[in-house]
Amino acid sequence: MSCQPKKIIIAIDGYSACGKSTFAREIAARLGYIFIDTGAMYRAVTLYGLRHGALHDGQVDEAALVALLPEVQISFAFNPERGASDVILNGENVERQIRSLEVSEYVSRVSQIAAVREKLVDMQQRMGEQKGVVMDGRDIGTVVFPKAELKIFMTADPAVRAQRRYAELQAKGQPSSLEEIAANLRERDAADEHRAISPLRKAPDARVLDNSHMSVAQQMEWVMGLIDELCR
Repeated sequence: MSCQPKKIIIAIDGYSACGKSTFAREIAARLGYIFIDTGAMYRAVTLYGLRHGALHDGQVDEAALVALLPEVQISFAFNPERGASDVILNGENVERQIRSLEVSEYVSRVSQIAAVREKLVDMQQRMGEQKGVVMDGRDIGTVVFPKAELKIFMTADPAVRAQRRYAELQAKGQPSSLEEIAANLRERDAADEHRAISPLRKAPDARVLDNSHMSVAQQMEWVMGLIDELCR
């Protein structure tokens, strides 16, 4: 099944550690679409801020970070070993670095900064102009692509999400504790839901996917049925 020749935009929003990127990446691979991990873009800005002193000792120097934004260029490059796209920050592959717990601790606050969101939303909208795009994040269906043909809002039990993130970091050889990860997720949820600019919200026309007890294969069966209906 394919959406050709009618290409659509698929917007996926939801909570951290729900498997949004894995889900979106698999959809893009099946349809031959471009996958854009917007969360990774905010992580790249966060990493740049950490490297240049705008984020330190648990504090975010908003003015310093905003001053750095003109220097930030983000793109994606397909990595055949992973079968997915890596994040490129100013010509450097930073896919591993942006997944660190240190970046995770700052990224929600960085994403609340209006100038950061403005820059990245503009990048994202330009990436989606030709459609044939799967994009995941926190405000894709509400802000970036409010007219997307298919919107999905993902959620899962907090304990399941914490276990997933723990397994991900362990597999990457990054030491962490389950308790620390669970606390980080609670903080990120609160920050995402209550930020003044583009808070995490389900778009009125979004389909809800609670994947607490679903395999990737089951999730794909569900979404491909929706896509098939749209592409008829």
